[in-house]
Amino acid sequence: MSNTPKQKKIPLRMCVACKELKQKKQMLRIVKNGEGNIFVDFSSKASGRGAYICDNPECIIKLKQKKLLNKVFSCAVDEDVYSRIEEEYFGKKQN
Repeated sequence: MSNTPKQKKIPLRMCVACKELKQKKQMLRIVKNGEGNIFVDFSSKASGRGAYICDNPECIIKLKQKKLLNKVFSCAVDEDVYSRIEEEYFGKKQN
């Protein structure tokens, strides 16, 4: 029996845009809640189905261009949802 402390597992998530595995803390979470609303979950604590994306402008743009949330959430996602996610992301970056 060894006395080495257990290493805590670092949670990894895959970006829906670039498919890279990164630490959960380094990514943004996009949530579809029970009411069907889709939004950026900056707290990472909102309930609902989550999709992760890199905290990277290129991935945010790719998300909108390829309409990646339609596939992830298995539903038609309005163009204004993508625009709002883009606005929230780039607005938060400037603050």
